[in-house]
Amino acid sequence: MPVIWAKEALTAQGWQRDVAVSVDAQGRIAGVAAGAAPDAGAERVDILLPAPANVHSHAFQRALAGMTERRGPDGRDSFWTWRQLMYRFLDRLTPDHVEAIAALVQMEMLEAGYATNVEFHYLHHRPGGAPYADIAEMSARIAAAAAQTGIGLTLLPVHYRFGGCDGRPLGAGQARFGTDTDGFARLHAAAGAALGGLPGDTRLGVAPHSLRAVAPDDLPAITALAGGGPVHMHLAEQVAEVEEVQAAWGARPVEWLLRNVQIDGSWCLIHCTQMQPDETRALARTGAVAGLCPITESNLGDGIFDGVRWMEAGGRIAIGSDSNIRIALTEELRTLEYSQRLRDRSRAALATDTLSTGRRIFEAAVTGGARAAGRGQGGIAAGEWADLLALDGGAIDLAGREGDAILDAFVFAGDSGMVSAVWAAGRAMVREGRHPRRNEIRARYLRAMADLREAL
Repeated sequence: MPVIWAKEALTAQGWQRDVAVSVDAQGRIAGVAAGAAPDAGAERVDILLPAPANVHSHAFQRALAGMTERRGPDGRDSFWTWRQLMYRFLDRLTPDHVEAIAALVQMEMLEAGYATNVEFHYLHHRPGGAPYADIAEMSARIAAAAAQTGIGLTLLPVHYRFGGCDGRPLGAGQARFGTDTDGFARLHAAAGAALGGLPGDTRLGVAPHSLRAVAPDDLPAITALAGGGPVHMHLAEQVAEVEEVQAAWGARPVEWLLRNVQIDGSWCLIHCTQMQPDETRALARTGAVAGLCPITESNLGDGIFDGVRWMEAGGRIAIGSDSNIRIALTEELRTLEYSQRLRDRSRAALATDTLSTGRRIFEAAVTGGARAAGRGQGGIAAGEWADLLALDGGAIDLAGREGDAILDAFVFAGDSGMVSAVWAAGRAMVREGRHPRRNEIRARYLRAMADLREAL
């Protein structure tokens, strides 16, 4: 039974010293003992934390990083012009490209401190929309990347039916996403089969893309396929989206969803950057997780999530890297907090009377992320998956820090360079800050990018 021994660890009981964490053969935590002497065979680390899940990723968009930072012909740029550029790019992607990009994304997630990739996967078909011979070909490529990287995987096949609330057909750039309800059920089953060779912590959920892209009548059948597992959906991300839903369905997106769908803790609503105060409080009370992607939301100009009001209402949060323009756990958390400060001209916006800012948002991301990924409650406790993150106590900004001050330094002064080791369900996937297959994964990605540059 592998044992990890830490000088200091953030366990379900809080900060403890001299902690031995044993891991069983299935990858779950078998026991947690504080005040323990280090066993001769134990792996020793300085600081041990629970590792969060990255709850929202479109892996293929990683290849677009840095390529969309110019204004359009009319001198303006927005989420909608960015989306058109993204559509043109993805028409060049082959299954081999997608696998190579996904492996890089998953490796970078692990090296940043995430243990799990929740992949919001909507790139299903060939360019033009014809299905592959295996309708789950692209899902299988995400699974193949996970087999290579060892990351925990929650795959969310996406149902994407319409080009807008008026039921218009998908446009040319969206044709690779398209599913009707029966076709999606077949694709979902095939995607589940594609996960068959992965470890026991692998999960399958569903993702109706957004209220713009599905019919109201689709939602019961699509969400039923999750079987109690994760259900994720984009919600209230852009002003134009809110206006379109309100014009077509007679209510704002959050308002419509709360009236017409039974929302509970199995749901993760992504972004939610365009909510009114009453919507924020009401949605928080359902137990749903808000899947926040602060770096992407900043990059795309989405707006600022009302984190203060949400968390005051008892709402759960989780963190995702979405477009993967930058995969950096600390920067996501830092951007979340700083956005609240800038909006309200405050400091320590998400702290409480008893928890520092870093402690509160890190633990919230861990527990909310575990729920959104279908991985239990999260945290270092017996019975939970051994999703663990070790920090290098010798890092300059961690020297002499204890307790919550460790997380404050990690979130506000740190970066991925502080991460020394990561375990995903007990699989040691990062050592000395690096993935063991780093060179191979990077080389394959670079070959894919060279091929794509030629195609573009």
